[in-house]
Amino acid sequence: MRRRGLTFLLAACGTALFWALDLPLPFLFGPMAFCLAGALAHLPLQGFGQISVGARTILGVAVGASITPEVIAQLPRMALSVSLVPVFIAVIALIGVPFFRKFWGFDAPTAYYAAMPGGLQDMVIFGTEAGGNPRALSLVHATRVLIIVTVAPFFLSHFYGAELSNPIGAPVADLPWYELAIMAVAAVLGWKGGERLGLFGASILGPMIVTATLSLSGIIHFRPPAEAILAAQFFIGCGIGVHFLGVTWKELTRIVSAGIAYVLVLAVLAAGFSGLVTVLGLGERVPAFLAFAPGGQAEMTVLAIVTGADLGFVITHHLTRIVLVIVGAPVVARILTRRRTG
Repeated sequence: MRRRGLTFLLAACGTALFWALDLPLPFLFGPMAFCLAGALAHLPLQGFGQISVGARTILGVAVGASITPEVIAQLPRMALSVSLVPVFIAVIALIGVPFFRKFWGFDAPTAYYAAMPGGLQDMVIFGTEAGGNPRALSLVHATRVLIIVTVAPFFLSHFYGAELSNPIGAPVADLPWYELAIMAVAAVLGWKGGERLGLFGASILGPMIVTATLSLSGIIHFRPPAEAILAAQFFIGCGIGVHFLGVTWKELTRIVSAGIAYVLVLAVLAAGFSGLVTVLGLGERVPAFLAFAPGGQAEMTVLAIVTGADLGFVITHHLTRIVLVIVGAPVVARILTRRRTG
């Protein structure tokens, strides 16, 4: 509790400073920056466990509430751009695996799961089962998410002219109490029900599916209140920073450096594919950028909300990417395991 108390205090100070300086997304970047600094300074920090996981359900509800009949009617329009996602993943594999193998000396399992732009926890679990280095995988993916979440808002505002000031939701006092209660139930049922069914990313996808059903049925008409989405940002920011707890100088100079270099590779690939989508008229610039930015699903959802981008477009592409990566991960794990035992 003391460690978590220190983490909360540090994150709150970061939020207050970023708010006072009028910096963008203070509830996300304030906790992330201060917890990252504390982790690198080897302060006794501790993540918030199930509280952080529960905070992600708010984003799932926000996405689900944004799925309306109008969004469903636009799905055929997304088909061509979504079909580019498998090509995107294949190119990443062809470039990323040799990149980690030849330039950074990673073994085959670690190189593959470090290259794949899936969820951090999923890639660490599958990579470890295949004989990879869990610490290296955790640091590479944490570095990927950290840098993309930090750099993406700069690109959005300076190169795409996007404002990061879109209302994230109405104040809780302005929403009907019964819809708030329905959203809370949808969050818990979707999360725990998804976990019981073995749904990957259950904390986001479960609430999203339940809330989308309610939205399409005309039962709910609002996103979660602004206060709830700010709380989700706060705990997500803490989680990103705390992932670097206990990093040694050797890890910082080798594994984190490899992660930073790989982000540059991913950025070039993502820019190419998002540019292709825009040139072909398959999507607008900001949604296309966010759809192919290989960051975390929760973090990209936050950016889509604050920029006012098409949430349906962004989340459809990220779901496709994550599904393809996760479905392929156990297959590759079995192949690598057989090769190693053979």
